[in-house]
Formats: sequence, C-alpha cells, structure tokens
Amino acid sequence: MSVLMRDEAQTRAQLLDVRRYTIELDLTTGDETFDSVTVIRFATRADADTFVEVKPAELRSVTLDGQPLDPESLDGNRLPLKNLTAGEHELRVDAAMRYSRTGEGMHRFTDPSDGETYVYTQLFMNDVQRVFAAFDQPDLKSVFELTVKAPEGWTVLANGVTEHTDGLWKAAATPLISTYLVAVAAGPWHSVTTRHRGLPFGLHCRASLAPYLDTDADELFEITKQCYDRYHEKFDEPYPFDSYDQAFVPEFNAGAMENPGLVTFRDEFVYRSAVTDTERQTRAMVIAHEMAHMWFGDLVTLAWWDDIWLNESFAEYMGYQTLTEATRFTDTWTDFGVVRKGWGYDADQRPSTHPVAPDAVDDTASALLNFDGISYAKGASALRQLVAWLGEKDFLAGINTHFERHRFANATLADFIESLAAHTDRDVHAWADAWLRTTGVDTLTPTVTRGTDGTHTLRVEHTGSRPHRIAVGLYDLDVADEGRHLALRERLDLDVPQAEPQPIGKRPTLLLLNDGDLTYAKVRFDAHSFDGVSTALSGLPEPLSRAVVWNALRDAVRDGELPATAYLETARTHLPRETDLALVQGVLGFASTQVADRYLTPEQRPAALATLSALCRDLIRRTEDGDHPGLRLIAVRHYIDVAGHPEPIAGWLSDGTVPGGPELDPDLRWRILSRLAVLGETDEAAIAAELASDPSATGQEGAARCRAALPDPESKARAWDAMFNGDSLSNYLLTATAQGFWQPEQAELLQPYVARFYEDAVAVADRRGPAIADVLGRWAFPVHAVDPETLRLGEATLKNGDLIPALRRKLVDQLDDLGRALRVRQA
Repeated sequence: MSVLMRDEAQTRAQLLDVRRYTIELDLTTGDETFDSVTVIRFATRADADTFVEVKPAELRSVTLDGQPLDPESLDGNRLPLKNLTAGEHELRVDAAMRYSRTGEGMHRFTDPSDGETYVYTQLFMNDVQRVFAAFDQPDLKSVFELTVKAPEGWTVLANGVTEHTDGLWKAAATPLISTYLVAVAAGPWHSVTTRHRGLPFGLHCRASLAPYLDTDADELFEITKQCYDRYHEKFDEPYPFDSYDQAFVPEFNAGAMENPGLVTFRDEFVYRSAVTDTERQTRAMVIAHEMAHMWFGDLVTLAWWDDIWLNESFAEYMGYQTLTEATRFTDTWTDFGVVRKGWGYDADQRPSTHPVAPDAVDDTASALLNFDGISYAKGASALRQLVAWLGEKDFLAGINTHFERHRFANATLADFIESLAAHTDRDVHAWADAWLRTTGVDTLTPTVTRGTDGTHTLRVEHTGSRPHRIAVGLYDLDVADEGRHLALRERLDLDVPQAEPQPIGKRPTLLLLNDGDLTYAKVRFDAHSFDGVSTALSGLPEPLSRAVVWNALRDAVRDGELPATAYLETARTHLPRETDLALVQGVLGFASTQVADRYLTPEQRPAALATLSALCRDLIRRTEDGDHPGLRLIAVRHYIDVAGHPEPIAGWLSDGTVPGGPELDPDLRWRILSRLAVLGETDEAAIAAELASDPSATGQEGAARCRAALPDPESKARAWDAMFNGDSLSNYLLTATAQGFWQPEQAELLQPYVARFYEDAVAVADRRGPAIADVLGRWAFPVHAVDPETLRLGEATLKNGDLIPALRRKLVDQLDDLGRALRVRQA
C-alpha cells in the first residue's frame, strides 16, 4: 500500500515517540541514484508491530537495535517492524535512492546553459520516502541531523546553517519539525547573503541566472525584511529557526514550499525578461505567504491532512494582508480578487468541491487533491470575513494564544477555534460550522424598492446558508469633462441575512454589494445598476470595487446569465481606460482563454479574437508615451496571443522590437514564435535557430512548445509520442509540449487525438505518478474540444475504477468545466 490511511497514522502516533533522525546522503554516486543512510531513534509506548516508509532503488541493509532485518520484507513502500517492545529503539536503513525528473523527492536538473547540475528536495506528503526512511506523518515531529557528501564546487543548503568540513556538509540540528518539511538543495549555487536582526539571510539560484538574481537582490531582501519585521509585530512568538534562506530552484512543481529555514521557489521568479509590477507583487506575495508558514505550518503543524487550511488559508490571508501593510504593494487585495478568488469560486462549484475544513480525509492520496482553490483562496476569503466579523485585535490575540499553546507541536481545527474563543464573546464555533464545514458559493442579489415618499430601500436576497458581513457601495453618476465617472455617495455596513430592509434614499446609479470584497459570495446587479455598470464601470474610483464588478460579470457569464459576447463588449468599452494592471491582466486572460476559446462557438471565435486584438491595439496606442510600461507589456503579450494573422507580429520578430518599444526579450520572442507556429507561419529551422540563440532551460521549453504547435501531422505525431509513449520528458518539458499541442485553430487536425487522450493519459499517470498525472490533466486535456462527444468519452473514462486519484480529480474538474462551456454556448 503506497498511501497512509488516517487511522493507521493515528495508531502509530499513539505508539511512537520519534526522538531524532541522523541522515547521511551521498550525492557523488552517479546521475541516477544517490546513497541514503538513516538512523532513527524512537521509543514505543507499548509492545506492538508497526512500519517505517521508504521507496528505494535498492535497499541494502536494515538493522533494528543492532539486529539485521530482511530487506526483502519491504512491501511496496513499507518496511515492517515486528515485535517491538516498549522502550527505546534504534533503526538503521542503508539504501540507494533514485533521483527524480518529476519534481518529487530529490529532483535532479542539468542546466542546458552551462552543463551544471543541481539537486533539491520536495518532500511533501509521501515524498520524503524517496530520500530517506521515515515515519512519514505530520504529527510525528522530530529533530533532524543531516550530513551531505557533495561533488567538489557544490554548496549544500538545508533547514539549518550548514558547515563544510573534510568534504562533508553538516547542517545544524533542527528543532522539532515534521518529516515533510526537511529540505536539501545542493549544487554550484550563486548566492547573495546578508544579515537581519542577527540572522543570516540568503538568496540562491543556479549560476546561469546569477545576473538576474543580482539585479533583483535588493528588492527581494527588502520585501523579505519588511515581512519579517511585520510578522514580529503581529506575533508574540519570534521566528523559530536559525537562518532564512530562499532558493530559486529549477522545474519546481509548486509556486514555493515552506521548508523551515530554506524556502524553495520556482526559479521563474528570477526574471530573465521584462515583467509587470503586478508580477513583482505576485512574487512578493509568495515570499510573504511562505514566511507566514514559518509560524502557520512549521512552528504549529496540522495533526493530519484534513486541516490543510490551517496551513494554506492562513498563509494566503497573511501573505496578502502583510504585504499590504508592510511593503510598497498596498493594493494586493485587488490582485487576490481578480486572480485567486476566481480560482476558489470555480473549484467550489465543481463536483469535486469539499469544505475548507473537511470532516475527514481518509488517506494521503485524498489529501493531496485538496491543495486547490478551496484550501487557498476560499479559506483565505473566509479568514478575511472572520476578521471583518471578529475584529483584527481579537483575531490576532487568538492566533498568538494558538502559537503559545502548540509551539513545535501539532494542532487541529478544534484547537484553533478554542484559541479564538478565549478572546471573544462571539460564537466562533457556529461561525466555523457555517464557513468551514460547508461547500458551495452563496449568491447575493439586491432588490431595491421605491417607497411612496420617493425614497428607496434595499433588501439583499441571499441564496445559501452562510452569514455575511458586507459593505454596500452607493454610487452616483458624475458626468465630468473626461467622461463618465461614478462618485461614492455612501458605503453601508450590512449583515446578511437582513432583519429589516435598509433605507438608501435616492436610487443610486450603481448599487454594489460586497464593495471592498470582504466576503466570499457571488453578487448580482439589479437592472438599474447593470445599466450603470455598462455605462461607467471604468469610472468606479477604486480598483477593488472594479474587481468586484468584473468578478460578478465573470460569474454571470459562467452561469449562463450574461452572454459571453456581452462580456467582450464590456471589456472593449472599459478596459482601454483601466489603470490597474491586475485587472487588465485578469480580464484579458478570461476573455481570451475562456470566452474566446471555449464559451463562443468556432464560428464566433474569429470575431472575438478581432475584438480582443482591437482592444490590445488601443492599449498599445494609449501607452506610446512610455509612462505605462507594465500596461504596454500586458497589451503586447495579449496582442501576440490573439493574433489571427501573422502580421505584424512576424515583423516584430524580424525587427527585434515592437515599434515604440519594448525590444523583444526572450519571453516575447518565444511567445511570438509560438503564435506563428500555431498559424503555420514558421518552421523547424526557425525554431532551431531561436533555440541556438537561447539554449537555456526556458529556451528548451519554448522550443518544445513551438514544435508541438506546428500544424502538420508529423509534428503532432512526434509531440504525442514524446508525451505519451516515452518517459524522458521532465515535468516542465511535458508541460510545455502539452501547452503547444492543443490549439483551437487546428481542431480538424487534432480530432483523432481527442479520443486517444483518455486511454493514453491513464497509462502514463499509472506509470509516472501523481505529479505527471496533474500535468496531464491540467495541460494535456483537449480543452478546445467543446462538444458532447468529448464529454461522453471523458465520462466513460471516469467509470474506470483504477484511475489514480490525481488524474481522476483533474478529469472530474475538466469535464465539469467542459459541461459548463456547453451550457454557456446553449444559453
């Protein structure tokens, strides 16, 4: 059995007290495997049998209390420990372990830019077993001592400060932490270091990215220090580890991982090409999010995976809030509303939805599926609503009590609620039941009634079960010289469900529910307000208010209540005057990848792309003065992506610049070449020439994406073979190939592959595991094929009882989105 069951973990936690791991890793034994010797000192509280987990390439020897055990007794990933007597024990496991190419366990990467090799760990959930033997569950915390033998010229990073002596790297012993939080990153890193408040801080990346890290090091350290200081103002408990390293590592599956003392990030955050300030804000938010985990998750850790939200929702909320309070990025909640909240709303309306805090997660495979928009975005939204309802003072007091009670230990939802309850008279238990134990998205709809005296009252119709504390914005039209603007008359605080109708006086041009975006709910407009939106959306004074409106329009399209073409018309009218980069990016993204690619029919799509091209041209013209480089970059990117004809983007590529700027950096060059490949206006020779000029890892991915996008049978066959008939592609190269393969413009050429996807994806997922299954379900699914036959084939596949959970979850979600797209088209 490869997964750990909840009841097994509870039994083992009652039996064991795990004292210390002493781990020796040898990274000099070749390209395929490394050596791992683990000594675990533990005590049992009674006579019993148990097991330890390990996934070796070769299990050389095992000894328990000095007596050899049979390596052949290993059953899957479980090594049985039989007839243990109560008292102290020592287990020694000597094994060769495989390097990973999928971002799981000990991932190995050779940089095509310079031939240098790097390895790093990602040990989440079940993957510590790929690196060393362990009692692998979060509530068996222990001290970890780590020694690493690495090739000459390498630097080894770990959870604690490392020292290099006699060819070995030794890390300082950790405090009590969970197995999944142990971390190693080794290679010829380029490092930038400083100190802050007595602790060493470091930034690390591969050598080929050194110039780009050096350019941003001051900004990265400034954000890190500002967040660190703000958390120390919020939390009574000081930062609990001996150093703070941030390593930007290649081919990382997540955005980042909160390993104590050694946070790992995907190294796309070391920017090789121009980015917008919103993208810098996103990177800063990830830094703040992962630092929050040092307390939420690392100091106090969930007891089992049903409380994932205690890690992720808190880090998500704290990341956005702390960034707003402590850094130059003071408008982060707009980005949250545009990007993250839609992720949560979408996930919460699919069959795979689950409560923020589910009653029970039976095993680790099921738990892995819950790292989604609900555990992150919905949970963070719930916490934002909790703070609005409870008050920040009592909220922070409860958090600090929680840290004090459970430091270097484990805690549950019940523990957290008790910590909050100690500081308020409000019924936080009832709040938790309503918000954390339920599924789905409530809908709030205004009804405005005119009285006999000419004044108006508001009642909010509430579809759903949760209580909401919201603000209601009343906006009146102000026709100024520059155009139509909406002026805020009043912002009302309202509890929903309402006891009595709310007087609002004169009917406003726009009545906006959830103004300020403090709750998690879909909102609708009355007819009069919808007219106001259509006329003056871009005239709303605050970007967060505009984000609430755009989200409401997005939800209405997805629910079949607003024609997709109407969304495009609204974007065409108002986006050229938008100033917030997150809003422009979010609206263009939804309009192109959902509205044009899925919700409109193939016959409607060319007109939609033409509309989007015209919109982007307006933005490009508006930014010719050079005062809005971020807005111009977004417009140029999207103009490339929706180009229906090769001109003028082929001319840009030939000239190396967009007229008036920007000059084409590697990202823009690959983006243009990819679109030209889709349109059949480039070839293998041009792709090879571009790769020769940019032989980096990103260049390799760009070339794979372009080759898979070429519209000829031979190119499609080669790409399919690489994805499904061989296992040589890394997680990133597989993603790039899948991104290039399916194109709406090539529907006829691709039709034979739609049915093949299901059978071939099942086989590859079985062979390569959950990380690759996630890639296949997310990127290799034929999203362009919005037709009943695609849905029928997928539903038939779901009847296969042998699908691994990661692939099943992705297929369930994709098929639900496909069914929604069909309903939107019919509506």
